[in-house]
Amino acid sequence: MLTIEGPIASSAELLTHVVSRIESGEWMAGDRLPSVRRLAEQLGLAPNTVAKAYRELEAAGWVHTAGRRGTLVASREAGDVEGQALALARAYAREMRGLGLTPEAMVSYLNRALVQAE
Repeated sequence: MLTIEGPIASSAELLTHVVSRIESGEWMAGDRLPSVRRLAEQLGLAPNTVAKAYRELEAAGWVHTAGRRGTLVASREAGDVEGQALALARAYAREMRGLGLTPEAMVSYLNRALVQAE
């Protein structure tokens, strides 16, 4: 089972953390994520926060639920960039909206981040 450590305070941060581990190759297809309850306790989050992140990860194709086997990292198909990008954009928008920012301000911050990442 995979472990998740570090300061994670929201479902969007958890989603981003999991995606980055999968993209880096640290977590591979078939690896099992912790249960919602276990991860919520480990990170000090509400179970609903973890469940929300897992639902978004599944909707974007990053993970899949395998019944009693838990939540597993899904095999990635090269053509699913759109679904991945949309899931990350939704998480970003929700978090920024939670800060009270307007859509224009969100785009401005994203543009600044892109310039700084170059």
